[in-house]
Amino acid sequence: MASVTYENVYKRWGDVVAVNNLSLDIADREFMVYVGPSGCGKSTTLRLLAGLEEISEGTIKIGDRVVNDVPPKDRDIAMVFQSYALYPHMSVYDNMAFGLKLRKTPKAEIDAKVKEAAEILGISQLLDRKPKALSGGQRQRVAVGRAIVRHPQVFLFDEPLSNLDAKLRVETRANISRLHQQLATTFIYVTHDQVEAMTMASRIAVLKDGILMQVDTPQNLYNRPDNVFVAGFIGSPSMNFFDATLVEQDGQLMVDGGSFRLLMPAEKTQQLRQYRGREVIFGIRPDDIHSAEFTPPSITPALLRAKVDVTELMGNEIFVYGLTGKKQFVARVDPRTRVHAGEEVEFNVGMDNMHIFDAKTEKALV
Repeated sequence: MASVTYENVYKRWGDVVAVNNLSLDIADREFMVYVGPSGCGKSTTLRLLAGLEEISEGTIKIGDRVVNDVPPKDRDIAMVFQSYALYPHMSVYDNMAFGLKLRKTPKAEIDAKVKEAAEILGISQLLDRKPKALSGGQRQRVAVGRAIVRHPQVFLFDEPLSNLDAKLRVETRANISRLHQQLATTFIYVTHDQVEAMTMASRIAVLKDGILMQVDTPQNLYNRPDNVFVAGFIGSPSMNFFDATLVEQDGQLMVDGGSFRLLMPAEKTQQLRQYRGREVIFGIRPDDIHSAEFTPPSITPALLRAKVDVTELMGNEIFVYGLTGKKQFVARVDPRTRVHAGEEVEFNVGMDNMHIFDAKTEKALV
């Protein structure tokens, strides 16, 4: 097993900087997820570690060994791609055994490793089938099995669930999390789906334009984002953002959004008083906007009047899209709430969980 270290890593293609001064330490046996929008550099970051792309500058280590000039086959890693890349003319058994055969592994050892991996993945009954006779989820497990039999120091996954339907993605991500616990080795996983990242990762590295924006546990990213980008990317539905100004009235600090004024709790006032008069971005998650009739007793509420634009009944909750001034926001409210499009209603905003960002730098002020 091994840790992974990126030290001031760059990847350039001409004038395009795909990975920009990346420094990141991944602990042994950690489940690290790289997440971000298309083109943010997450797959390139993974491919640099695998040796499939050359580093322009910097150092990558697996354990204590610098691997910049080590061929991919000698890095002791295994990779699962978005396209499973199975050999269509080979059985499941032969697909899983192929890499070991190339390494001249003894036949008995190959047989033991393939059967062990098949047992872990629940595909023992499929070993004689060809890929064309398998479902998408089964093919994905075969691709993972092909990686497992090598017993590598590090597993790399490049968007392995993208080709699966929604129900199968949920099932398979639970299987991959379970696999990480069973194998007790380092997993590095690339996805653009923040729900996948939140549910699977020990820590998440959020990337944008080749730059590491923040790395932390899923809960810390959700509760304490460093900037507007991370705040908006992590969480579904996304955080609501309002252009606002911090104003003081009768010794109390308020968020002035033009069409509303929200009173801050005493603790937040103390932290933010130095910024009064400054233009800011006020952020609040849909979970922290409640219908007035079903407001949790534990929050510090501030009244927000708005017009209901659209409602989405989800069964166990309702998404209410409201308008305050010309700004739309979304609230995740109690399913017993009775509101209809076009109505003027009152919401209670849980100000204990609000976020304030600098309007120019977009960095968190608290």
